[in-house]
Amino acid sequence: MAFESLSEKLQNVFKNLRGKGRLTEADVKAALKEVKIALLEADVNFKVVKNFVKSVQERAIGQDVMNGLNPGQMVIKIVNEELVSLMGSETTEIALMPGNQVTVIMMIGLQGAGKTTTAAKIAGKLKMKGRQPLLVACDIYRPAAIKQLEVNGEKQGVEVFSMGTNHSPVDIAKAAIEHAKNNGQNVVILDTAGRLQIDESMMQELVDVKEAAGVTQTLLVVDAMTGQEAVNVATTFNDRIGVDGVILTKLDGDTRGGAALSIRQVTGKPILYIGMGEKLSDLEQFYPDRMASRILGMGDVMSLIEKVEAQVDAEKAKEMEQKLRKASFDLNDYLDQMEQMKSMGGLSKIMEMLPGMGMNLNAKNMPDMDESEKQMEKIQAIIRSMTMKERTNPDIINASRKNRIAKGAGVDVVEVNRLLKQFDQSRKLMKQMPGMMGKQAKKGRFKLPF
Repeated sequence: MAFESLSEKLQNVFKNLRGKGRLTEADVKAALKEVKIALLEADVNFKVVKNFVKSVQERAIGQDVMNGLNPGQMVIKIVNEELVSLMGSETTEIALMPGNQVTVIMMIGLQGAGKTTTAAKIAGKLKMKGRQPLLVACDIYRPAAIKQLEVNGEKQGVEVFSMGTNHSPVDIAKAAIEHAKNNGQNVVILDTAGRLQIDESMMQELVDVKEAAGVTQTLLVVDAMTGQEAVNVATTFNDRIGVDGVILTKLDGDTRGGAALSIRQVTGKPILYIGMGEKLSDLEQFYPDRMASRILGMGDVMSLIEKVEAQVDAEKAKEMEQKLRKASFDLNDYLDQMEQMKSMGGLSKIMEMLPGMGMNLNAKNMPDMDESEKQMEKIQAIIRSMTMKERTNPDIINASRKNRIAKGAGVDVVEVNRLLKQFDQSRKLMKQMPGMMGKQAKKGRFKLPF
């Protein structure tokens, strides 16, 4: 998880400030020295760290505890506000042309940053917003990139325009825009070629494409795992090509997060999206306030709610609620719930977004989280090895059926027995719930939620 180490260190700094009646200059300076070290270790740009610490110090020194906040909370509040300011304060959208005018987006970046996949992810996002995107294969040097774009475009239900490798990127871009105009497509996304490092021929090609295609938005894709180098790359591309926004990829990996905290301040360009995984749905809008909350271990409930709304079928949820009330849910429902959790990124992703939980997902207890994920996969395999009749009515599963199911799932019969026992206990608990809640309601302890 990105920022894991930084979050842990910042939380330790805040713990040491608790219990003080007033923040003295010495208290603040000592704490901010630790904050400075933590930010530098997270690969945040040195000048950015210097200015950040200075701003926090000026605001924190001498401030009394306000509105019942203790000094530790006061510092967290100030650090949170400064982090939000550091990353841009406001959420920035891709600027699209109004109506049916064609918006031309050029994707640029080094090879390996995830540009081609990100182009398809953005096409999917724009399609969901009612736009008609067209993906364009302008990387004529890597046939694999063209194929990758075509495969991802098909998954997203978005047309891919390609002229192979025998035409120049400029000609392909111009032909694609004409094609879009003739076919009612109002967003053209150009997937350009990258290199392993910045060179003159790549830069000149991008300049030529941008000029010839009348590009309206130039989006730079950078690999967050490269840390400070991502900021250097962003600066060079912006100086030479001109960048309208940045997309950070691989922020779900083992990255220290310095790029996310430095890019806006160093380049003046906003981060538009962050890539949080390999799936085409793993692209999140970048919200500076939500990212600051994640860094400080406060969770990100709003993003979690949006994930749930996007992934959970409303009709299915209503149907499940009725089944839970009547205790009539079966193993198919069990499987559906796990599939929905998996589509939201799995248990660890969900836990990261809960207040206070992201901080607890460190190296010490991640093995337990991994074990839980593996257990879920095992349960899914067992249920999938059952017939539809067995899933609907688990009571018919006798010894011979258990042996067949265990063999099909590649597990021991003990695992099948454990699942059936857990399911039976859950079902019994659900049957008791309405009565238990009714008794509590009569005592005035709480009102029934339905």
